[in-house]
Amino acid sequence: LLATAPACVGCRLQPDWASVTLGVFVCQGCSLLHRGIPHISRVKSIQQESWEASEVELMAAMGNEAAKAKYEQKVPAFYYRPKHTDCKLLREQWIRARYERNEFEFIEKQEPYSAGYREGFLWKRGRDNGQFLSRKFILSEREGALKYFSKQEARDPKAVMKIETLNATFQPAKIGNPYGLQITYLRDNSTRNIFVYHSDSKEMVDWFNAIRAARFHYLQVAFPGASDEELVPKLTRSFMKEGFMEKTGPKHTEGFKKRWFTMDDRRLMYFKDPLDAYARGEVFIGSKENSYTVLPGLPPSTQGYHWNHGITIVTPDRKFLFACETEAEQKDWITAFQRVINRPMRPQEYAVEAHFKHKP
Repeated sequence: LLATAPACVGCRLQPDWASVTLGVFVCQGCSLLHRGIPHISRVKSIQQESWEASEVELMAAMGNEAAKAKYEQKVPAFYYRPKHTDCKLLREQWIRARYERNEFEFIEKQEPYSAGYREGFLWKRGRDNGQFLSRKFILSEREGALKYFSKQEARDPKAVMKIETLNATFQPAKIGNPYGLQITYLRDNSTRNIFVYHSDSKEMVDWFNAIRAARFHYLQVAFPGASDEELVPKLTRSFMKEGFMEKTGPKHTEGFKKRWFTMDDRRLMYFKDPLDAYARGEVFIGSKENSYTVLPGLPPSTQGYHWNHGITIVTPDRKFLFACETEAEQKDWITAFQRVINRPMRPQEYAVEAHFKHKP
């Protein structure tokens, strides 16, 4: 049985387990999630448990490819297929969507995230006091926006987030809630963060996939010749790296201050607190062809106390100096910067760079 076992049906890792009711091979991580739906899936270790002949016959008759053909026959192109590195919420709901709710066998079951319109209440973190309060949200593809209202009976929204610049990424550890979602959008070309959650895990993943559907349909219109394979990676994105670094000001004589940094593609943003609504500043990271470089260490003339592991980013206009607490963090940040700098800039990114240069 082990010799014929393919990669895990859920996340493509090496399988050590199998669902003897569904007939699929799964890895250790996915097996723990399958245990959460015992009425649908009963898992067994491939090597450490005894098997009935009928169970072996089921595995031989079904297997991962046949199971995918049945349970994933109508997965929408925009629907997020989680990786083994994704949060538990996404991986668990992917399993439940396939085997418990049969969402990809019956298109009508996909209505909560594919209808082009969704409204409901989410707990949103207050910008100033940090309290989570229930707020009404409306996502409308026709209006091209996600809106939220500060009062239930309010006619005018508190914020209008254009689908064009909308992004969503699950941040359970950062938000302090297993279903925590960070939504970002651009307002006056500056990034705005909104932190939300819902007590129902399916509800939260439905919101996430509804945002992805809206983005997908927007991009299909914006880029009519593009294939699904080209558009899907643009729907939502996880941040390349986040964490604390220290920074100094443009004169390099100011003291170093500890800030939370977020690398979102070519935007490097820094915040006083990880859950701030607005960045204190943003730095555009271009490509090496446009005279952007990253160097380990700081210039010898650097003043003031700072962490030991420095990073210098050279742009056409100035140098940015950062310091990391550990050598490992320094290496991780340099790798993230290098990945962006080594990638040639796309035409639309030149327009973003120009906005940064004209910011006050």
